[in-house]
Amino acid sequence: MKFFKALACATAFAAVALSSGLSAAAGYPERSITMVVPFSAGGPTDTVARLVAESMSKDLGQQIIIENVGGAGGTLGAGRVASSEADGYTLLLHHIGMATSATLYRKLAYDTLNAFEYVGLVTDVPMTIVARKDMDAKDLKSLIDYAKANKDTVTVANAGIGAASHLCGMLFMSAIQTPLVTVPYKGTGPAMTDLLGGQVDIMCDQTTNTTKQIQGGTIKAYAVTSPKRLDVLKDVPTAVEAGLPGFEVGIWHGIYAPKGTPAAATERLSKALQVALKDPNVAARFAELGTAPSSDTDATPAALKAKLESEIARWKPVIQAAGQYAD
Repeated sequence: MKFFKALACATAFAAVALSSGLSAAAGYPERSITMVVPFSAGGPTDTVARLVAESMSKDLGQQIIIENVGGAGGTLGAGRVASSEADGYTLLLHHIGMATSATLYRKLAYDTLNAFEYVGLVTDVPMTIVARKDMDAKDLKSLIDYAKANKDTVTVANAGIGAASHLCGMLFMSAIQTPLVTVPYKGTGPAMTDLLGGQVDIMCDQTTNTTKQIQGGTIKAYAVTSPKRLDVLKDVPTAVEAGLPGFEVGIWHGIYAPKGTPAAATERLSKALQVALKDPNVAARFAELGTAPSSDTDATPAALKAKLESEIARWKPVIQAAGQYAD
């Protein structure tokens, strides 16, 4: 008899818990959500986040508020989310640096693969190999020849350790098997300002940063790193076309939540992301920036998890070979 009473109580408890869980899932979200961008306002990742957050907010019925937590190549913001309450109300939108920081930084406050739940991939932004506008090299092959011949003086600007421009710069030097003079800045703005002013020679950065400057003729474009030419930069060849075999790299962005966030919440967020990425306004703005929204298949937890795992494995040997670590 005691056994059956205990079984009945357990069954009743499970039913209440299930009902409560379903109710919570049905009501989510019930208040505004904070999306942490681990870089300064106005940068390319911030631009992507604000476009997507605005559209996701409409589908969710609650506002997604952007919070910029910059510093340490994005690891401060990621750490802030990793230690947040796992209730679905704190998110992280991070780029490829989520994968590379696992090797770049000797000490992280979080375990990259195990500190987060996954929502989905947002977009994959191509890179551009650009130079000061008065660079004599007429094409990418000439630029590479010039860089190799002047390796001790040719400067490659980036927005700081862990930034997209830093990663692309490392990959470029690895591809041409020539170390160049790396000049790190505190953000994309100062790096681009010095490239515009001719104080530095080369930069490899996202189309979200460089497209308008290329179109305006204030910097010189040599290649895009996408598999095919971009509609917004039709006259710029791909790196492969220009003579750099296998040089394809994109700065992908994904949305994460703290480990332990209920599956119902991450699934709801993933659905909202898929809706947002079909928003004509989002697609149009992405196109202006030289990128495109992720597909429904990629805007899922499984796709983002697989991407992060594969990218950690891809970048580890590149970073180790370059020997550019951060404490």
